[in-house]
Amino acid sequence: MKIREPITHSRYIGLSILPFIIVLVLWGALTYSGFIQPFFLPSPSAVLRSLLEAMKSGGIFRDIWDSTYRVLMGFLLAAVLSIPLGLLIGCYKPFEAFAEPINNLVRYLPVVSFIPLCILWIGIDDNEKVAVIFLGTFFQLLVLVADAARAVSQDLLNTSYTLGARQHQVILKVVLPASLPQIYDALRVSMGWAWSYLVVAEIVAANSGVGHFIIQSQRFLETSNVIAGILIIGVLGLAFDLFFAYTSMWFFPWNVKRARS
Repeated sequence: MKIREPITHSRYIGLSILPFIIVLVLWGALTYSGFIQPFFLPSPSAVLRSLLEAMKSGGIFRDIWDSTYRVLMGFLLAAVLSIPLGLLIGCYKPFEAFAEPINNLVRYLPVVSFIPLCILWIGIDDNEKVAVIFLGTFFQLLVLVADAARAVSQDLLNTSYTLGARQHQVILKVVLPASLPQIYDALRVSMGWAWSYLVVAEIVAANSGVGHFIIQSQRFLETSNVIAGILIIGVLGLAFDLFFAYTSMWFFPWNVKRARS
């Protein structure tokens, strides 16, 4: 192996699948051998049975739909607000001085500490869950978008000024297109954060959602259902991650070629 040396597509796929096989084998070895009791870690077949039972009852599909809706709404709201604000912070020092220090303070605060305030201000319906996911993604995404705007070459800006472009034209026609691949990667990362905050959002006053399914299962000591719910979130998150990965290659083919060169 050499640094950054490409490999064949079939080998790449095989190496991607291998970690899942290793985890499944180790999981089976620890549970079927009796080394770990089913109460603490149920076997893969027990988790599969729990998952099939949840699918047979049909309730899990409503939970998946409700959770996906909450994640998408919180994520989209964070993206719509953070992209223009991040561009302003990355382009103008006064905006950076005004917004970045307070943003850096808030983004280190634990999101779970905002749940009582969200319930007090918003209530206990879906809007509260969306707000928690928004708080968990917006402030982090704002930093990534601002960094993407700052990374645009100064030569591009100087060239656009030389050609007579005004400041708003430079932002819309130079900075934004040049930073879009990096912003799209930031959206991909923030989608992962949105799914990771799902259980936090659904831990209080929820009557549906995969997070609610996990919490209810934990209360009744149904460990297999807990793991099944965790796997559902993992699969949904992986599906969205693959969506961003493949659409990125479609939207920005030049960026993929540059990364491979």
